[in-house]
Amino acid sequence: MTELFLLARVAGQDVAILSDRVESVVDIAAVSPVPRTSRAVRGLAALRSRVVTVIDTALAIDPANESSSPRRAVVTQVDGHHYALLVDMLDDAYRCEVRPLSSGLMPGGAWAAVVGGMIDHDGRAVLVLNLTAVVARAAGNERAAA
Repeated sequence: MTELFLLARVAGQDVAILSDRVESVVDIAAVSPVPRTSRAVRGLAALRSRVVTVIDTALAIDPANESSSPRRAVVTQVDGHHYALLVDMLDDAYRCEVRPLSSGLMPGGAWAAVVGGMIDHDGRAVLVLNLTAVVARAAGNERAAA
């Protein structure tokens, strides 16, 4: 069965995000830092009369990644809370079929914990990003995504 995915780039890696998990795509302006949170939590931002937690997706996936200053974000809801996950770039939406990861295409290191399969797009494999797992890693609770 084919599903609709939004293609994006995070930390130089092309990723696919299931469109059912995307509430909106926004540009983030001002972010208010929140003390005593992980480095991956950039802070809070106001979007359309609601407050969202802004997450540096690259840092949430792997703290060794360089922090950049992307302004585009994918807004999602996890456990009743809204999050804006920063991405380097957004592409378009495409219908694709999710496939399990094959042994030759297993992502290494920290990516393995946030990937839920792959799609084929323009003749290349693209990892399917699990937004719930990214939020859990940003909160320092990787087990919450399981």
